[in-house]
Amino acid sequence: MKLKFGLATPSTLWNMDIQARRDTLSQIVDRGFDHLFMADHVSFRDGSGTDGFVEVAALSQLHPTIGVMISIYLLPLRHPLPVARQLATMARIAPGRMTFGVGIGGEDRHEIEICGVNPATRGALTNESLAIIRGLMNGEELTFHGKHFTIEQARIRPMPSQAIPIIVGGRSNAALRRAATYADGWIGVWCSAKRYAEATGLIDEYALAANRTAPQWLHGYQPWIGVDADPVKAKAAVKQAMEKFYHVPFEQFERYTPFGTPAQVAEQLAPYVDSGCRLFNLKVCTQAPEEEVDLGGEVLSALSKMHQDQTSDEHSRA
Repeated sequence: MKLKFGLATPSTLWNMDIQARRDTLSQIVDRGFDHLFMADHVSFRDGSGTDGFVEVAALSQLHPTIGVMISIYLLPLRHPLPVARQLATMARIAPGRMTFGVGIGGEDRHEIEICGVNPATRGALTNESLAIIRGLMNGEELTFHGKHFTIEQARIRPMPSQAIPIIVGGRSNAALRRAATYADGWIGVWCSAKRYAEATGLIDEYALAANRTAPQWLHGYQPWIGVDADPVKAKAAVKQAMEKFYHVPFEQFERYTPFGTPAQVAEQLAPYVDSGCRLFNLKVCTQAPEEEVDLGGEVLSALSKMHQDQTSDEHSRA
């Protein structure tokens, strides 16, 4: 199976004029990326954030074919019915091009609380929301009576002509069970390749218990990466970016944060392919922001070649 690659929205994109934005997205496609992805936060740490749906809608109109992905959307902060409407709208304006990544949020409980949500209920809210959204995306009338949501005779039309893949993010076993029950795949973060393989195995077990037979999983991994011809500068770039965003020391992330030359980063990511990863969302950190696309593309090319060579070797031995 061919690997899929996403690039985080370039850090300077929204500072460009409209033509420069279009040119940048064309460059991203030319480098081999399948989609752009962006996070979703209401008020993270110091108030930072972006509305995931607004950004994917804007990006989808800057290029005719590039895919767009929200990764990760804080679903428990929203009512599922308007979210289903947003998905249906995206399916109409960018058919077949959106992937919907969802999670409960984990790094900033205050962000959850100020939205009026009890952090202890996030998992249950998300599970009910996913069940509702799945039902509404079928185009049928939905009545739902849950602990957190009650919906009577709701419909979302027109229904998407192509299903929008839903991928669940999270590191806990509860997140893995959520992916197995409601989603089309799982996207991991900050875990070893060994844990990644264990997680995908658990998802298979949970899916079987939920009577889901042979899903065509799309499992992904979403790392921050530091890239530079000089590995020292690569580490400095990703360290600075992560500490600025998360407000915690880089040492807490370093074990699971690839950095180095493009070839070195590809080598660090390759074990995840062996563990079942088929989609990489790369948050590329560089010394010069204008190099994010090119250096990210070099990582993509190196990792793709490694995967192709391995696949060819396996076929020749078969």
